[in-house]
Amino acid sequence: MKDQLGIIITIVILVILFINIGFFIPKPKPKPIIINNNQLRQEALMHGLKPVPKTWVKAKRLVKDINDPLSTNKIKLGHLLFVDPILSKNKTISCATCHILTKGGADNRPTAIGYHGRHNPLHLNTPTVINAALEKMLLWDGKSPNIQNQAKGPLQAPFEMNMTPKEIVKRLKKEPFYVKAFKSAFKSHKITFTNVINAIGAYERTLLSRGSFDRFLDGNNTAISSKAKRGLFLFMRLGCKSCHTGISIGGQSMQRFPLKRYDGFIVPKSVFINGMPVFSKFEFHSPRFKGSPFPFPDTGGFHGRNNQFQFKVPTLRNVARTAPYFHNGTVKKLKEAVKIMARHQLGIVLTKKQIGQIVAFLKTLSGNPVNYKY
Repeated sequence: MKDQLGIIITIVILVILFINIGFFIPKPKPKPIIINNNQLRQEALMHGLKPVPKTWVKAKRLVKDINDPLSTNKIKLGHLLFVDPILSKNKTISCATCHILTKGGADNRPTAIGYHGRHNPLHLNTPTVINAALEKMLLWDGKSPNIQNQAKGPLQAPFEMNMTPKEIVKRLKKEPFYVKAFKSAFKSHKITFTNVINAIGAYERTLLSRGSFDRFLDGNNTAISSKAKRGLFLFMRLGCKSCHTGISIGGQSMQRFPLKRYDGFIVPKSVFINGMPVFSKFEFHSPRFKGSPFPFPDTGGFHGRNNQFQFKVPTLRNVARTAPYFHNGTVKKLKEAVKIMARHQLGIVLTKKQIGQIVAFLKTLSGNPVNYKY
């Protein structure tokens, strides 16, 4: 019996040593990443991370819609409708209530608060309206093809503005100012629900922002810090850009989330980039949210399109200003969101330094809407 116990103890010790052998093997000192500005810029452009145009002439080409042509009068009317609470049941809420342009185009709440203080029944976080016109699909389930179509939802949802198309048209027709404005903005000269959402959409198509990252892409090498450049390097080489791509850096596809689930011990393999180990460590991750399919609380119970865990990839422009994060807004810090995405989408355990570098890059995507001269 003693011999058997001794054998078991020996085996346990050997297993522990095998699991932790990485701690006893001298690790090569990582070579510092030498950032070449031009190479980094060209790699970003090659992956579709293009700058938002400075001028309206170029920007208009990106957001044009042959079925809904833009005009100055239509854009101005859309702006007025965007900020006017006349479109809500009790005239206390406007589009701008939840899409605060000075806060990155969102509301910095876990979920929106609408008519009579009601919350979204699925506890969905408010996406930014800034740069939304650059996305191929909108809403967390990606079912809205453009911003005009998306505008229909909040106007009519009982937990948001709680109006009907007939009520909106009837109310606006009572205002001489709006009667005149619609005549100037549309060939039909009529106030219709379609014209209302098209006007709002026209204004929202002008809400494109530029940040220091755009200036770097334009050729200004000092626009972003060396830390942010290293973050951009990791962002591209680790695979983040595979989903967060395009000029909007997201919003171009639907993806499954989470791809990977970790419980208990996880032993990531070392990954090297140009001779530099991106990570090489053991980490213990205990499931904090038992019963949740996500690495955070399943508040609201929304599981993506058709409950298949398919979510629209959100734009990362202004992401540093639009906390909290993920579809139900339960993650408060950007660094935690980066950590979760690396682990559960890429299968990578990032170091604190690497997370800080990626966050530094993401902060360069912040910017207010460009004051286009349209």
